[in-house]
Amino acid sequence: MNPPPTKKTAAAAPLPLKQLWLFRLVALFLPVLLLGAVEVGLRLADYGFDPHFFKPFTINGTDYFVQNDDFSRLFFPAETARTSGPIRLPARKPPGTFRIFILGESAAMGDPEPAYGAGRYLEMLLRAKYPSTKFEVVNVAFTAINSHVILPIARECAQQDGDLWIVYMGNNEMVGPFGAATVFGRQAPPLPYVRLVTALRRTRTGQLIENWAHRMRQDAPAAAWGGMQMFLQNEIPPDSPLKETVYRNFAKNLDEIVRAGTDSGARVLLNTVAVNLRECPPFATVGETNVPATEALLASAAQRDPQSAALQYAWGQSLLAQGNLPAAQAHLQAAADADALPFRADSRINALIRAEREKLPAGKLILLDAAAVLATNQPGGLCGLETFYEHVHFDFPGSYRLARAWADQVAALLPANADAWATPAACDDRLGLSDWNREVILQHMAGRMQVPPFSTQASNAPRMANLLGRASALHQRLNPAAAAATQANFEKQLAAAPDDWLLHENFALFLQVTGHPESAIAEWRKVHDLIPQDYLAYFQIGRLLGARSPGSEAEDALRQALRLRPGLTEGWLELGNVLAARDEVGAALTAYDTARQQHPQDGQILVRRGKLLAKASRHAEAVADFRAASQLNPADWEAHFELGGELDAAGQFAAAITEFGAAARLHPEYSRTHFNYGVVLAKQHQFTAAEVEFTETLRLEPDNATAQKYLAAVQRLKTQEP
Repeated sequence: MNPPPTKKTAAAAPLPLKQLWLFRLVALFLPVLLLGAVEVGLRLADYGFDPHFFKPFTINGTDYFVQNDDFSRLFFPAETARTSGPIRLPARKPPGTFRIFILGESAAMGDPEPAYGAGRYLEMLLRAKYPSTKFEVVNVAFTAINSHVILPIARECAQQDGDLWIVYMGNNEMVGPFGAATVFGRQAPPLPYVRLVTALRRTRTGQLIENWAHRMRQDAPAAAWGGMQMFLQNEIPPDSPLKETVYRNFAKNLDEIVRAGTDSGARVLLNTVAVNLRECPPFATVGETNVPATEALLASAAQRDPQSAALQYAWGQSLLAQGNLPAAQAHLQAAADADALPFRADSRINALIRAEREKLPAGKLILLDAAAVLATNQPGGLCGLETFYEHVHFDFPGSYRLARAWADQVAALLPANADAWATPAACDDRLGLSDWNREVILQHMAGRMQVPPFSTQASNAPRMANLLGRASALHQRLNPAAAAATQANFEKQLAAAPDDWLLHENFALFLQVTGHPESAIAEWRKVHDLIPQDYLAYFQIGRLLGARSPGSEAEDALRQALRLRPGLTEGWLELGNVLAARDEVGAALTAYDTARQQHPQDGQILVRRGKLLAKASRHAEAVADFRAASQLNPADWEAHFELGGELDAAGQFAAAITEFGAAARLHPEYSRTHFNYGVVLAKQHQFTAAEVEFTETLRLEPDNATAQKYLAAVQRLKTQEP
């Protein structure tokens, strides 16, 4: 008998070829379609930020491109995002216009005051020599960026019909985004990683994923922008392999920037980068830092440790003093190259810039050796404080000389003109560069020198003395006649250039410092009308209105400034002041706390907060704030003064004496400090010391009747002492 047949499983029939390929295509494109749908949805929901540098904007019915303040979030955390100055670029280039783009970092921008940077001097030089030609000088440079950031800016400039690009960059390659010593993320990654990360950040989906990842990791909020002090813990050895990656990335970015310009039809003026070699010691040294007293020992030590920036700088200075200029130049350059906080373009960066000329056909690229041009006829054949305020930022004469070098190159592209270039003084008049404006800038730079890394440099004391001496000399020249002449010059220049918002800004600042707040407000309103996309006019109007009357108009202006620039710490502080003046304690504290979150090291925010709390009878909290403020900045006289007042009111007289004494030492010209100090001394029966303070009060304020009365009282009490 045959066995029953076994049941076999039937094999699955293969898919037809067409269906198989359809399945594969769906599997391939479905994720793309889903991501595309997510991207569209996020854009419709207005999630994330616009990654473009320019954005379209209509001003008084005319179409322009203006700066997009969110652009740098491609490279920086939102808390430290940097922005260019205001830009107002006509969407359609007017006929007969010669359009110049300036690309670079803070030195190209004109820091500390772009209104008087090399780009502005160039504009004045060209206007004076070629009055019938309209020049647009569009400065797209800004602080803390490097070639990674400049490249996408260049690609957008390539679409804007420029005639000439001026490229001046290289100081921030090591410290800017993706640099070897950066504080803004991964250090010196390979270029494909940089390109991938920035490409993802350009999408709303990528922004969502990155924000989600930060939350999942529970990242602490990034610190607010703190200037060069932020980099103090990021020293890098001169021979670090990370620097080699940076050089490779820079060379590739530089080539693409230049080609973006030449391919657009513009001429490209590429510059080497000048830095202060003669009078800027290295910011940090890895290796030997003890400088021997004799030259023989110094030379021996430097030869044993050639990568010690401190030894190379000291040796270069010694050789410079002997007149051995070539050797001095070599060692001072070696000091800059070995600087462990590399805030200056080094010799390798400049070599890569010079090498770029060989990569393009003749005529497309103009190479200007700005480092050599600016060093010509300078002491020792090196740039120093006659050119820079500090390490790389140009003083007024340096800005003019760089602009003249640029202007000579521009002139070669224009019809022949035998007229002489405008002098520095003539350019200053056109810029509205008055003694008042100069003094403000010099005082600002002196303040910058009071914090690390400048404050720890060996050259800082004479540099500070130079800045403060210049500011003091300018102050001596300020008088009503000079003010009237300066105002007349501003009005003359504005009549010739009514759309120059930087000139309006300079005039407004002049009016502020000369005590004309109403006229300053009117001028700031003109600035707003010209560049309504910018926050600064709103901020200044709100601040000036708030000082006059803390009403709703001041609050509205400040809130508008903060809508445009949420990270504007000064704006939150001024808003807090306006609200505090109206006794809106809760709202004012919210504003102060926002400012404090952005700048936790700013003791003045705590002083303002403490004064509000004291006024609201929240004295224990006020004391805590004043103590914290004085600890953050022991040199802040106001923190000591306010703390002294609270301690006096609480009956803690000995502690109050300490605080008032500190305030009097730090700010001896404030009469009220001496008066309060005298009062609390008298309460402790220190009548002789109190007599000194009341006497000083009357020297500063002779008509103070209360001080006269108290002085007589302590003098009488002195005679009654055993």
